[in-house]
Amino acid sequence: MSYRDQQKYLEMLKKYERKFTRDEADQYKLYLKMHKDEEDFDSVTLKKLKDLYEKYYTPVDKSKFDVFFKKTGE
Repeated sequence: MSYRDQQKYLEMLKKYERKFTRDEADQYKLYLKMHKDEEDFDSVTLKKLKDLYEKYYTPVDKSKFDVFFKKTGE
């Protein structure tokens, strides 16, 4: 995992930091500290970070916005 990918996951999780349980908050702070020290995450740490990301991040359903835009040719 590249440093940039780690940064992307950590920045996205920053929005959900107030929703974390106490254990998740402690883990997140540890990940931030590791990232600040410019350490590359090992596979186990990376998997935990991705799991945390998948638990809280839900992508926006863009199909809901189709009603606001006129489709040409119909």
